[in-house]
Amino acid sequence: MKNSPPKIAAEEERHSAQRGASEDAAEGASNDFGLVMILRLAACLCFAGWTWVHYYWEAPYGVLLWQDATYEFAESLGVSWDEFVGTGADDGWLQTWLSRITWLYVGCTILTLTVRRQSKFQMIALVGSCGLLTVLSYAKYVGAQRQLPMFVEHGGQILAPLLLVLALRFGARHRVTMIAAMVAMIMTFAGHGCYAIGWWPTPSIFYGMISVSLGVEYETANTLLRAAGVLDFAVCLAIFVPAIRIWAAGYATLWGFFTAAARPVAGMSMSLNYWGADQFLHEAVLRAPHFLIPLYLVVLWCRQKSAAPSEATKPAKQPATIPADHSALAIEFTS
Repeated sequence: MKNSPPKIAAEEERHSAQRGASEDAAEGASNDFGLVMILRLAACLCFAGWTWVHYYWEAPYGVLLWQDATYEFAESLGVSWDEFVGTGADDGWLQTWLSRITWLYVGCTILTLTVRRQSKFQMIALVGSCGLLTVLSYAKYVGAQRQLPMFVEHGGQILAPLLLVLALRFGARHRVTMIAAMVAMIMTFAGHGCYAIGWWPTPSIFYGMISVSLGVEYETANTLLRAAGVLDFAVCLAIFVPAIRIWAAGYATLWGFFTAAARPVAGMSMSLNYWGADQFLHEAVLRAPHFLIPLYLVVLWCRQKSAAPSEATKPAKQPATIPADHSALAIEFTS
């Protein structure tokens, strides 16, 4: 039995709405893909850099574990002092367990590349990996005489896996993902700014990197650091101002990249084995969230800004009308 003209018109309108929704979904997925890739790269490089630290160097957990309480715990498990301390590198009970943490970081690095929107267990594991980075950052904080900026500065790295999960779960353009990225960026730049401006003792490595990279004396390096500290806090405030937040995030992207790259630029040398890449390159890699998270915000806000005028000028959909021949048929059927 043939459908009546009103039903035909309603069916055509429904199909048209479905096509429009599918096109919008495809466009949204395309826009999300680039943003998700930025956050995926940030988390992957962060874990890859710390994996190298755990494998090749020594992770900073010693300040937490080389304590009487740790030995008493090992002793309760039947581990003697000689077994606990060991006789050389990587052969004691503590060193053995610390080396096994490397595999957790290897697994987390792989997860950042393989996790997808439907991978519920992988996303749960990545959320848990934030705990690994939190413990590591806390160890750095304790090792720095409990200076608060040391822990705050690692906020971007700690939140990098969570941002990837949020982007996959809610969408890279979702408000929750954006706010979490803003928090991560603020933590990184506020922590760095506290050191650069001199509110906490400025690490000597800051002066060394500027002096070697730019070829300037201590006085000039000190002036540049103080100016950078002021700009760090200015950026933290400017991202809340819609008119200038793109420029603020753009500056944060460049400054985050330059501060990360300053480690290998200042430290690597042709006279060193492997040009010093094994000593300094990972220092830039693990700091990838410091410039990739602001880059995510730049791309997100630029797309939102370009999409706003197009939405305003988009013609409104006309209500569905029944063609004249359909009306004539309707009269004929009902007469």
